Amino acid sequence: MTAADSYTPDSATASLEILTGPARGTASWLAGPTLDVSLDETDMIRIAEAGSEPLQDGVVARLHRSGESYEIEAIEENPLWINGERVESKQLEQRDLIEFGDNGPLSRYRLHRQGDRIRRSLGDMLDDAIDYTRASRKPRITRLQRAIVDFLYDFAVKTTVIFRIGVILALILLAWIAYQQYRSSIMLQQQAESSAHRLEDFSRSLTRTSEEALRPADLNRLRQELRHSLSDAAQRLEQLEQRGAASTRVIAAATPSIVFLQGAYGFRDIESQRMLRYQVDADGQPLFSLRGQPLLTLEGDGEIARRQFTGTAFLVGSDGALLTNRHVALPWEDDTGLEVLMGQGMEPVITRFLGYAPGIERAFPVDLLKASEKTDLALLSCREVVDELPYLRLSTRPPQPGDEVIVMGYPTGLRAMLAQTGDSFLADLQQDDHLDFWEVAKRLSAARFIRPLASRGIVGQRSETTVVYDADTTHGGSGGPVLDVNGEVIAINTAIIPEYGGSNFGIPVGYARSLLIEAGYEAK
Repeated sequence: MTAADSYTPDSATASLEILTGPARGTASWLAGPTLDVSLDETDMIRIAEAGSEPLQDGVVARLHRSGESYEIEAIEENPLWINGERVESKQLEQRDLIEFGDNGPLSRYRLHRQGDRIRRSLGDMLDDAIDYTRASRKPRITRLQRAIVDFLYDFAVKTTVIFRIGVILALILLAWIAYQQYRSSIMLQQQAESSAHRLEDFSRSLTRTSEEALRPADLNRLRQELRHSLSDAAQRLEQLEQRGAASTRVIAAATPSIVFLQGAYGFRDIESQRMLRYQVDADGQPLFSLRGQPLLTLEGDGEIARRQFTGTAFLVGSDGALLTNRHVALPWEDDTGLEVLMGQGMEPVITRFLGYAPGIERAFPVDLLKASEKTDLALLSCREVVDELPYLRLSTRPPQPGDEVIVMGYPTGLRAMLAQTGDSFLADLQQDDHLDFWEVAKRLSAARFIRPLASRGIVGQRSETTVVYDADTTHGGSGGPVLDVNGEVIAINTAIIPEYGGSNFGIPVGYARSLLIEAGYEAK
């Protein structure tokens, strides 16, 4: 509450609170049956009982006692404004705003009980500012500026120190809360944008999967290519086999041990354990963004969003141990666009992981046993077929520059194998309305077309961590064995340089031997 005036006439029943002008903040008490109101040159209000004393300046208004209140009237055409409207006379009511003359001060009329003290709260100050802004006839900007200045003046001068400190502390608290809410809103917005971006990244990845998938048009194009010539992969294999009996023997012996890997993974919310799915409409049809990418959600019952992948592995023990690359066993690590997704409460989950081996028509499940933390290697298991597959031996002799090597695997995944099938097989596939990523591999295996490709080259360089050779390979061949002329593994194929086909990289077999020992397997 504000400080009160120290004097209140006992007979006073009404007052005028001066809101503007030199006497702003004071109150003039009204007592007597008839009162005259005049203004001096400085717009000071003077109120005196009619006939009791002459006023220095002309009377501009007269107040007449009327019951418990007063009636006011304008004198000699002097303008009189009540609540922003010009009047000749009016019965005054509680809180009426009175303006004397065109430039006179603004006053508020108040009625009081006998002995009341005038106290003005912060609310009264705000009311004064609002009333002045509403009732004054001055330009809007001038009214607003004046109201703000007057309110700040009243707050600074006519309130107690404790009250001012309390208000200031409350304002500081409100400002702090508002700032925290602003920061929270910004963080929520950033999280929403991050979530949208990470979903968009995964959608883009799924779009790439769709683009990489085999479609009827792709099969038709393969058929046309086969009518004119053999594929490059088949030609390389034929040329390699013709170059020497040793190479033929190594390839034939190693082929049953080379496993074609086929898998898919999705993402799961760690907290809710819900899988990321395609967003569908009421008819169950997938929805797409304006960019043509599928919309994803953790809600609903749409199909789980899966990213498909292929790779190569090879058997290294009679207990079903398979060696491959870490980036094949954990394919999301090879996609930098998904890093944000994994860092925002989502975890990758392998939804299906199968292996196919030459000569075995059925697919078999593959499990991850251990991924190396030091290099791009991983150990898998295929225990269901251990009795049917031979395994490759790991060389104990490090390769030397100039040594001949043979790289085996499944470069380009399904496409290279389809290129070797022939026109009739492709024509049959085109007739299958249920053709998909998994069905193509199943059909290839049933027709015994699951066979690795081989390419020959020489070692160009060897270091402690890398073997460099010029044997041809490409994506999909990752994880395949690099063999010497004795058919022993000297390295695991891991990377290619697209810009320079003359150099491909392998991981020395010593690292593979160490990984087997760490996982509790006997290194052969």
